[in-house]
Order: sequence, then structure tokens, then C-alpha cells
Amino acid sequence: MKKKLATTTFKSQQQNRSEGGDFFKSTYSMLYLADGKNFSGNIPKNQENSLDGEVVFNTGMSGYVESLTDPSYLNQILVFTYPLIGNYGVQVDKFESNKIHVRGVVFSELALNYSHCLAQKSLYTWLIEQKIPFITNVDTRALTKHLRSNGSIIGAIGHKPKSKVINHSIVSVSKPVIYNKTNKKIVIVVDCGAKNNIIELLKKFPVCVKVVPYNYDFTKEKYDGLLLTNGPGDPINYVETIKNVERALKINKPIFGICLGNQILALAAGAKTYKLPFGHRGHNQPCIYNETKRAYITSQNHGYAVDQKSLPKQWFASFVNANDGSVEGISHNSKPFSAVQFHPEACPGPTDTEWLFERFIKQL
Repeated sequence: MKKKLATTTFKSQQQNRSEGGDFFKSTYSMLYLADGKNFSGNIPKNQENSLDGEVVFNTGMSGYVESLTDPSYLNQILVFTYPLIGNYGVQVDKFESNKIHVRGVVFSELALNYSHCLAQKSLYTWLIEQKIPFITNVDTRALTKHLRSNGSIIGAIGHKPKSKVINHSIVSVSKPVIYNKTNKKIVIVVDCGAKNNIIELLKKFPVCVKVVPYNYDFTKEKYDGLLLTNGPGDPINYVETIKNVERALKINKPIFGICLGNQILALAAGAKTYKLPFGHRGHNQPCIYNETKRAYITSQNHGYAVDQKSLPKQWFASFVNANDGSVEGISHNSKPFSAVQFHPEACPGPTDTEWLFERFIKQL
């Protein structure tokens, strides 16, 4: 008979070492929300309280390693809606950056032993190593319903949140990094918090990839295409990036944006953005491509969107979300400028829209 995965259902002592899993003593605690709603659970006995963060949820059934290392989750407390997380452990080669970026994690059940031939460690061990607070045995279904009804809310694990606003932070390289130097065509990647797989996909094409800081002025340099990456926070805070993209629009060379890059391109073109009630975070978001009316299943992680009514006359919504009608992509009527709100590079999620990279490269 196959042994059942050990989970954090026990209240005082989690898992037995003889069963091959992790071991820790837990204590009762709470996830406190700024609106006064609290959710009970258990935390490791010696765990320090988490910093205040925006509590958001991800509906993905897998991909927790990629999500936790996605810089777009900076300053957020991530709720996993899928009931069992950690059952296949942690693979280092699945990282989307060099560390975990969330301020805390909320689980229904955390698997303390795992089964995967390529995993190096358990999710529990990884969280402890990186000093990421977490709470388990939480009714994540009720918590998700609360966030859907009331919007993303500031919260904290172990204490009542004191912040009314979470300070904006930026994740970016400190100086330019170049890959595939011998290729003639050059793609400049403006790093606002790029996932690793965006860079890895570009490196597969016969182009030189130059990754630059978010505030780097690339407009006086030689390049053939510009890619704007994902990243955390409110897009209007990327003032220097927006100004550089405004100048790039006058150069008329191909531009492709992803997630935050979609919002930055829209702002540079003269449009407006707004905050979604609870955002789109998961791997099964259906988007309609307006040119063909075909639906694509997409991977997403964003809390802001482009206001379609504010788009200038030369611009249009190329993709829309099939669930709520929000803008999922923009394009220019006649120039090679386009962006998408979802993640065509996936990791995690479906790769249905990877062809957008091929289209961008062909425009160079």
C-alpha cells in the first residue's frame, strides 16, 4: 500500500522523522487582515512574525517554486488556493530569480515529505532556510472568498498589520548584462523584475540579449528591439522607465512588453492604468485574441490593468480577459509596438502563447 503524504494536519507536532519527512513543533497563530478579519492556523513555534504585505491568492495547482521566486510577488503575502502544496519538493533549476520574494505564505496543508526524483529539498526546509514566515492549516477557501469579495488587503502573519500602504520596491539588475554577444541583432531587455525564463527564451533566438536596469537610458544606443519585463508594484511608480519608453516610441523600433511591461508601454503611449480588485494570479486565465477570436489559456500574475477607454486612437486592445473583459494586451495600428498582460514565457503554466516571442523576433 502506497504511503500517504504527511501533511500539517496535526496541531502541536508536525510529522515524524521516522517517516522520512520534516519535523517541527507548531503553535497556534493568526493571519490578521487590515479590515479586521482574521484567519487561524499554525506556524513553527520559533517563527518570527511576518512583515506587513498585500494578501493575494494564486489559483495554480502546481508551480509553487516558480511563483515564490517570481519578483512580481515582492511585498506580498501569497495564499495558495490549492489544498496541498509541497508534495513534489523544491528543484533549484525551477527558480525564476535567485531567491523567494514574498513576505509570507499561507497554506491549507503543507506536505512535509515529498516525492520527486529531481527535488533537492522540501518546501518547508526551503522556507526556513530563506527565513520566509508561513502559516498552515488555514481555511484558504474562506480566505479566498473574502479576498474576492473585498479585494486584496494588507495583512500579516502573527500580528495585526500596522501599514496602510506598502512601500514601492523595484527589483532590477544593477548594471547591464549581455548574452549571446556574437549575434548581430540586439534586443534590449529593460529589467523591472524579470523572470528568468523570459531571458532564457530570448537566448534561444539568434539575437544578442542585453539586460539593462529599469532606469537605464538605452535610447542613444544601437539596438534592434526592446522588451519590457514583468515586475512588482504600481506601474506609475516607474517614472524613469516610462520616460525612456516614450522616447523609444519615437524611434519606431519593435517593442514588446510582458505583464508590467504592458502597463508601462500603455502609460508611455498616453493611456491610464488602474488597480484590479484582487488581480489575476494563476495558470488558467482564458484570453481572447481579437484578431482571430481564438481563446488562449494563459499564466498570469498581476494586480493592475490598462484602462481600455484611455488608449489613444492609434492603439487597440489586442487581447481581452474572457472572464472580466479587462485588457490583456495592446498593439499599435501601424507600428511594431505590442504587449501582453499575461506571461507567454509561462513557468509555471501553459505555453500556448510562446509564439508571441517568435513574432517579436521576426519584427526585428
